[in-house]
Amino acid sequence: MKAMDIKAKSCCVTGHREIPAEKMDYVKQELKREVQVALEDGYKVFLTGFADGVDIIFAWCVIERRDEYPDIFLEAVMPFANRVKRLKKDERELLSQCNGVKVICEKYQRDCYFQRNRYMVQQSSRIIAVYDGRGDGGTLLTMDYARAMGRDLRIIEM
Repeated sequence: MKAMDIKAKSCCVTGHREIPAEKMDYVKQELKREVQVALEDGYKVFLTGFADGVDIIFAWCVIERRDEYPDIFLEAVMPFANRVKRLKKDERELLSQCNGVKVICEKYQRDCYFQRNRYMVQQSSRIIAVYDGRGDGGTLLTMDYARAMGRDLRIIEM
């Protein structure tokens, strides 16, 4: 698969890998709502970091809208090449439904996830964040970077 060419409005997601069971339905509902709002706002390009939790749920939410919006472009942004080998069967199926795959680092590097998150913000005009309020971590850093870049940041509080 090829990486996308950024020419349309684009939207990415950031969020936590672990979602408490009692919050799962809420997170899914809110991600579906945010994807629908983005589509109604003219967004056609969506990026997911393809990590467990929020990223995977977001990707499924985008895929579910393809019947009504067949021109959706979904890109999986992999932090390193061998990450694909670690995917579960259902995640491999999801990956096969993506329009493009962008690999940030050929080999694992200590900051490859950080580089992936920066790439997604740089390529996106809207960032959807699922955030539980913790004072550190990749989600918070990505939100801070989105703010610094002047992006439209939409936060789903858990």
